[in-house]
Amino acid sequence: MTDARVLRDLGEHPVWIRMENISKRYGSRPVLTEVDVCFRPGRVTAVLGPNGAGKTTLLKMLLGLVRPDRGCITVGEKALDGDPAYRQEIGYMPQLPHFPDNLTGEELAAMLDDVRGFVGEPDESLTRAFDLGRELAKPFRNLSGGNRQKLNAALAFRYRSPVLILDEPTAGLDPVAARILKARVRRERDDGRTVLMTSHDLGHLEALADDVVFLLEGRVRFEGEVSRLLEITQQAELEGAIAAFLMEHGASGADGLEGVA
Repeated sequence: MTDARVLRDLGEHPVWIRMENISKRYGSRPVLTEVDVCFRPGRVTAVLGPNGAGKTTLLKMLLGLVRPDRGCITVGEKALDGDPAYRQEIGYMPQLPHFPDNLTGEELAAMLDDVRGFVGEPDESLTRAFDLGRELAKPFRNLSGGNRQKLNAALAFRYRSPVLILDEPTAGLDPVAARILKARVRRERDDGRTVLMTSHDLGHLEALADDVVFLLEGRVRFEGEVSRLLEITQQAELEGAIAAFLMEHGASGADGLEGVA
């Protein structure tokens, strides 16, 4: 658990995410089974697992897009009960942004402000860091892939949300932009945000993640600090630790390391 010294540095209302005894089936197929995890403020948690492990369903539950068959999810003081108000505490960066491609970046920002009922001064520091100024006047469909991803990131960080869910955040970014984004993630972590990340780039994850939640066949097989996972697998790097963990639990090949994030 986060120690008392750290909690004092997280502000008055640090947001914890708790998933208790979560189970979900699609038809006869179990997707998540008795999942108990806690995502802590002031930490970056990597959510990992091979393809079909249940990662996408878990993230969709936190976003209110999928309801569990059983169990309870709490974001801060709010238990998820169908009321979408809690989503205002979440900044979400999808892997592939599906924005209306006829809208400009400025129009997309205004649309999201309206949808969220946002009042106040938005955080546009990432827009400036990415030098997106002139790009914001262009329709989304006319942006390069890299600039689409930069805009995707800038919109996710626009609201100073206490919870950030980042799905493949550095995919498609050039090295300079990826460095800027990683520095921003660290800053949000240090400011007490609760950050969840998925990525197929385990090198980027290892540079950012404090904790790991590892899913396999819908169950949590490891939850804890990255250093602890390295210790129990006797590996020096996260990629080696995940590979060792998969082999120990009988997962390999196409269903193993290739789809681990």
